Amino acid sequence: MREIELLQKMIDESNHIVFFSGAGVSTDSGLKDFRSKNGLYHMKTIYSPEDLLSSRMFYQHPDLFYQFYQENLNCINSKPNVTHLYLKKLEEKGKLKAIVTQNIDGLHKKTGNQTVYEIHGTIYKNHCINCNQFYSAEYVMNAHGVPKCDKCGSIIKPDVVLYGEMLPECYEDAKYAIANADLLIVAGTSLLVQPASSLVQVFHGKNLVIINNDVTPYDDRASLVIHDNLSYVFQQLKT
Repeated sequence: MREIELLQKMIDESNHIVFFSGAGVSTDSGLKDFRSKNGLYHMKTIYSPEDLLSSRMFYQHPDLFYQFYQENLNCINSKPNVTHLYLKKLEEKGKLKAIVTQNIDGLHKKTGNQTVYEIHGTIYKNHCINCNQFYSAEYVMNAHGVPKCDKCGSIIKPDVVLYGEMLPECYEDAKYAIANADLLIVAGTSLLVQPASSLVQVFHGKNLVIINNDVTPYDDRASLVIHDNLSYVFQQLKT
């Protein structure tokens, strides 16, 4: 496949690569993405998934929030796939300098990558909204109903960015990493969610590569666009 050969050449010639990942990176680990035809956003629910995963829903109707959250975003038992494993090798070789991810599944860190900016947070960090006591993902996901703090009895909140909330401090680190990359590989994301998708605009390096099943708003800016399955692409690449 000519596109994969071209991507290999770009990787070989680059020394400061940043990988920007979306939910499509984790679908081969058995997780649903959001905006594809089989994604979470096409589920038929009384409230839209955006409403159910909003800050307003968490504070006003935590029972509805957690019912959806525990049923659909529990990825504790998920394992890294071909793409995650390739990125680990690329980092070990010194070419991959950072991963910027919209994913909350923690799979990049579970793989062993060292520099990962989780700009939408992670399910693996949870805190009581009152006393700030830390709780594991297992505690939250396995709770019956709304998980409560065993010290003060208040609600536990996952450290994920809900609709209506600000992005974490690592967003600025992600911007800096992308701005200094010579190759930016964007994979598994529709690039429709703001402000995360605007990160592509700070990239001024040599090559922008977009790998996604569907068309994105930034395809016309890319040096290379590949519309194919990510595992298929990355299992053919060499580090």
